[in-house]
Amino acid sequence: MSPTSAILPVATGRATGAAFSRALRRYPRLGWTSVAASTSASVAAVAVPILLGRLVDLVVADGAVGSLLLTSAWILAAALGAAVLTGTANWLVSEWGMRACADLREEVLDRALRMDSARLESAGSGDIASRVTEDVEKVTDSVRLAAGVFTALVTVVITFAGFATLDWRIAAAFLIVFPVHVMSLRRFVPRAKRLYAAEREASAVRTQSLLNTFAGARTVHAYGMEDRQGRRVEQTSRAAVVARLRAVRGFLWFANMMNYAEAIGLTAVLLTGFLLVRAGDSTVGDVTAAALLFHRLFGPLGMLLISFNDVQSAGAALARLVGITGLDVPATSAGAPAAARRPAGITVKSVSHRYAGGPTVVHDASLEIAAGESIAIVGESGAGKTTLAAILGGVLPAAEGEVWLGDRPIGELPPDELRRTVGVVTQEVHVFAGTLADDLRLAAPHAADEELQAALTLVGAREWVTALPDGLATRVGDGEHPVSAGQAQQLALARIALLDPPIVVLDEASAEAGSAGARQLEQASSALIRGRTAVVVAHRLTQAHTCDQVAVMSHGRIVEIGSPEDLVAAGGRYAELWSAWRR
Repeated sequence: MSPTSAILPVATGRATGAAFSRALRRYPRLGWTSVAASTSASVAAVAVPILLGRLVDLVVADGAVGSLLLTSAWILAAALGAAVLTGTANWLVSEWGMRACADLREEVLDRALRMDSARLESAGSGDIASRVTEDVEKVTDSVRLAAGVFTALVTVVITFAGFATLDWRIAAAFLIVFPVHVMSLRRFVPRAKRLYAAEREASAVRTQSLLNTFAGARTVHAYGMEDRQGRRVEQTSRAAVVARLRAVRGFLWFANMMNYAEAIGLTAVLLTGFLLVRAGDSTVGDVTAAALLFHRLFGPLGMLLISFNDVQSAGAALARLVGITGLDVPATSAGAPAAARRPAGITVKSVSHRYAGGPTVVHDASLEIAAGESIAIVGESGAGKTTLAAILGGVLPAAEGEVWLGDRPIGELPPDELRRTVGVVTQEVHVFAGTLADDLRLAAPHAADEELQAALTLVGAREWVTALPDGLATRVGDGEHPVSAGQAQQLALARIALLDPPIVVLDEASAEAGSAGARQLEQASSALIRGRTAVVVAHRLTQAHTCDQVAVMSHGRIVEIGSPEDLVAAGGRYAELWSAWRR
């Protein structure tokens, strides 16, 4: 089992079935209509071979022309009814399954978006990406086949009932196929579960490798690692192909066993029928109907068994999806009114943190930030600044210690209330595909254009937004109008302005802008934090010097804290940094 699968769980077979069953039960009317249509289609289809058997007996007995014509008319009516009802049943079952699948997909996406960020980062983007893309696609494709599988299952049941209208000895001869089926399934099912689970896992590893390669393309080119990275992707891709071929080989063996079973069963039915007809215990019509029923039955039965290939593969994908839906994530109170913004202080009590399997990166940090006060966190790279800021912003839970927002522990705030209380802007911001107005309204869905313009003005972005081809209606994001790193940071700050939280955490919000735009972003950040409680991870000391307090970190510890002026006068670590910065 891969490390990712140990972090993001895979549901058991029972839990997977229960989850999909709940999704199906959300549409009871559609479900019962699907069952009724499938049953009616199967009854009409099974009636055709039985009526054909009666027609054979009429011909052998030199029956009246009227009886022959009437039976033929019934056969035609049953065949047409079966065709129409089968099409209707397939459509209804497909609609039923696709609606359930859509609900499940939305639930998976909802859980993935609200998953604890530390767990998500530890799992890696490949696992979660493969679950919400490839696994969802696998389940969706299988649901499209579910109509035929469901109808086949009903047909098998109805066909067995049709055998009961014939000689029981002929029906019993057919049962010889079941030992072949049982033997095949007992060998195939356990191996199929392992093979398809291994295939989905190998696919996740391949996806992770591809994502890492695309994300680090510049680094790959800079160090001439194209061949080496290409071999890594090739290895993961080859492993995924090998896993797929193993599953396919197992299925081909199973399909061959189905063909053997069909030959054995048909031979048994015809031989038994021949002996019964010769002994005068049955009619040619009954044997004909039995052979046609067998042929009619073996198609759906073979589909059920052969589709086990898709069922196993989809089951493995569905188990991975249900594993996400079963995660314990904080609930949100959708539609809850936004609380009025009021100042709130931050109290940090002996906070320490370590990432899974790694050393402690924040040691016994304690801070007191008064309501409306700003504090800058500075220090060398790797000092623990970003980790501490993430803890204060509620992005990461502290391994030890406590963080209080006002008079409440941060862990007691529901996610929606936490995000209304604390706005976080990191170094890595994202411009979402769509119009620029839609991008801004992610923070405030009902904001008017005037409010968007006011937020852009606050962060100094209105001038370049106005110059865009379509202003706020300009489409941005991948493949659309390009937005620079500094402009993307301004948009992120504007979203926080629209959210209007009492507390903001800015993690080096000017680091990606370069020297030309850094000053403008510093001004935007200063305007944003005015009147709010603010934590600023400062890459540039000019930004830190404008805050009320400065906390200096080194090797995960806060080594100095105080106002910028007092720290410079003290001649300690911050004074050294400030002196070096001004040279």
